[in-house]
Amino acid sequence: MTASTPSEQSIDQKVRRKAKGFIERRILLGQPLTLELSAILLVYFVQGILGLARLAVSFFLKDDIALSPAEVSALMGIAALPWTIKPVFGFMSDGLPIFQYRRRPYLVISGILGAIAWMAMATVVNTSLKATAAILLSSLSVAISDVIVDSLVVERAREAEQGDTGTLQSLAWGASAIGGLITAYLGGVLLEHTSTQVIFGITATFPLVVCGVAWLISENPVTEKSNLNVVIEQVKLLKNAVSQKVIWMPALFLFLWQATPTADSAFFFFSTNELGFEPEFLGRVRLVTSLASLIGIWIFQRFLKEISFRVIFGWSTVLSALLGMSTLLLVTHANRALGIDDQWFSLGDSLVLTVAGQIAFMPVLVLSARLCPPGIEATLFALLMSVVNLSGLLSHELGALLTHWLKVTETDFSNLWLLMLMTNTSTLLPLPLLGLLPAASAMQTQIEPAAASGEDNDTKPPMRQPVLTLATPEVSDDAAVRLDITL
Repeated sequence: MTASTPSEQSIDQKVRRKAKGFIERRILLGQPLTLELSAILLVYFVQGILGLARLAVSFFLKDDIALSPAEVSALMGIAALPWTIKPVFGFMSDGLPIFQYRRRPYLVISGILGAIAWMAMATVVNTSLKATAAILLSSLSVAISDVIVDSLVVERAREAEQGDTGTLQSLAWGASAIGGLITAYLGGVLLEHTSTQVIFGITATFPLVVCGVAWLISENPVTEKSNLNVVIEQVKLLKNAVSQKVIWMPALFLFLWQATPTADSAFFFFSTNELGFEPEFLGRVRLVTSLASLIGIWIFQRFLKEISFRVIFGWSTVLSALLGMSTLLLVTHANRALGIDDQWFSLGDSLVLTVAGQIAFMPVLVLSARLCPPGIEATLFALLMSVVNLSGLLSHELGALLTHWLKVTETDFSNLWLLMLMTNTSTLLPLPLLGLLPAASAMQTQIEPAAASGEDNDTKPPMRQPVLTLATPEVSDDAAVRLDITL
């Protein structure tokens, strides 16, 4: 075989440099292309691609396990439990290294747990109790990996310029959204031609990717021995940080707003049992919402990162509530009298609501990252995100109670319009408390990484994701783009 000449090697190197430069400028928004960044984005990508099983989980609970709308909503609230204790995983990662490493081993463990959970769903799960346990385990898997990869982003964002902080967050959530985009329509199509168990088996392979890329993370071994004093010191730092008014006030606002009840489960039963939406069409809806998430990320990155949080959150809340009311037309079949097909109406509604929700959520991630002091990056960021998930759990349980109280079942949707009206209206209740939020924007607010020192800093909570989604409640996290109950 003829060896390459020096000129050919030079041309090859130039092509590679140009390709690398194009990727860094156009795709990575100016961030350098490294193996570590690739690994981080791949973990987020896998979280998004787990959405392949979203519709399968929903139909499995509805048809195979035969749960009611209220029971599904309650189960999804329980499945969110791992996301409400994310700080525990942060403490473990920051203070209890495994084989002298704080990040890599935990990513490997999370991948193994995820593979076991989805394989169980594909083989032995046949009761509501087993389904709850398996979904809890898969939720635990994603929650652990999410804490670890978020901490990696936070560590780098804390050292970056303010604009780069927003860029890192945009890339992370963009990778997750792209993963969801790839599997959005595919999940519905596969469900039309295969069983839910086959889809669960395919999904079981994805967490193993996380195990593989864990070794690409750039991490120095921890030399000092891990002991209880390390964790105690972290607790003290965390206590000092969260005791600041600038942190707990927005967190309180976030909790109150996110805890309003949801009608997601009831609406999924309505869309499948009453409207007759098939998995293939629901896959199309998921494709639209995945595209809408990317649009929302792009709009924030391009136009809104200098805008006041109060303005973004206030207007997004009002507009989302008003747009959410349009679902009443679908529930009462008034859209048919207007000559609008059920499917087209659903597609348009999901698109607009998802864009609004994603735009409102992005600033939260930026500011949360800037708040994290050295040493407890994973813990504090996880705590802030746990507020979202704890309120999300309460949201689903309240939704389950309302669904049961209004007697909305898998066959009786006569009171669904009232349930939708109550859940949409409730999202407006915290608006008078907007004063709890800082007036400055994410990029204008200077936040030093010394939040634990007691200095006065600025922060801001996130906006609830769209109240309405045809993709049903999934096993979730802080944003809804991942396999989640939404957030």
